[in-house]
Amino acid sequence: MIFYKEERLALFIDGANLYGAAKALGFDVDYKRLLELFASRGRLIRAFYYTTLIEDQEYSPIRPLIDWLEYNGYALVTKPLKEFTDSQGRRKTKGSIDIDLAIDALDMAEQVDHILLFSGDGDFRRLLEALQRKGVRTTVVSTIKSQPPMVADELRRQADNFIELMELAPHIQRNMSHSHHMPQRGVNEGLAGPRPMAVDDEDEPDEPATAYSRSA
Repeated sequence: MIFYKEERLALFIDGANLYGAAKALGFDVDYKRLLELFASRGRLIRAFYYTTLIEDQEYSPIRPLIDWLEYNGYALVTKPLKEFTDSQGRRKTKGSIDIDLAIDALDMAEQVDHILLFSGDGDFRRLLEALQRKGVRTTVVSTIKSQPPMVADELRRQADNFIELMELAPHIQRNMSHSHHMPQRGVNEGLAGPRPMAVDDEDEPDEPATAYSRSA
């Protein structure tokens, strides 16, 4: 995978999809290390993270992670995940961040040279096609090493580049054997907008699996 030092990069992370792919490969993502890695590969303009939150829930298990990401260089986009009972009395959830991610990516197209999509969802194929027509390079980050593969074949074929998540694991996986420190000063300075404040010196929270229910 070739990166150019002066290339303007933007990351678009489908939180549920990346979490599921990493879990299928047996590791947890360290979002500090992920940000540092791509900030070193070019001019990182913005890193978006998308997730759903259960509507009207007094406390969400994903809230600590969201707070950590907001203070440490990520732009958070959340959407309510609505719970409902179907005709057979089963409780289900409904909610998707796909449209929000696609709109934001198209809005950013004039400001970046290269967009990295952390998702294997085939619904994003048309988004990549639209970005390419605008002259933006596209890279998909997901995995074909899991069983079954987490990335849709049509998405992989549409992207200009594909990064296998397993190959990224040594650079972005969470090391539980020692404490992480907050990102170094230079990391967040490459992001658009004011540099976020660091709240404390604690590790980033783990991602709770319960926060990633997706509609069928």
